[in-house]
Amino acid sequence: MSFQLGKMLVIVGVLMVAVGLLLMAGTRFSFFGLGRLPGDVTYKGKNWVFYFPIVSSLVVSVVLTLIFWVISSLMRR
Repeated sequence: MSFQLGKMLVIVGVLMVAVGLLLMAGTRFSFFGLGRLPGDVTYKGKNWVFYFPIVSSLVVSVVLTLIFWVISSLMRR
């Protein structure tokens, strides 16, 4: 049991590092247009900007759900 927990923690750690690197590089390269997808809400006022990335959040959520589903199905074997 503890070996499986350790293995899962290593996998989650590697995934977190990968996501962190993508986020850091994403400011330079804007991967997949995240943050600028149709459906992301942007209101610009005279001296302010309100931005809420609804569609980008949904895309990230679906991708992470699929990744964790694949990991959990591989861990069951």
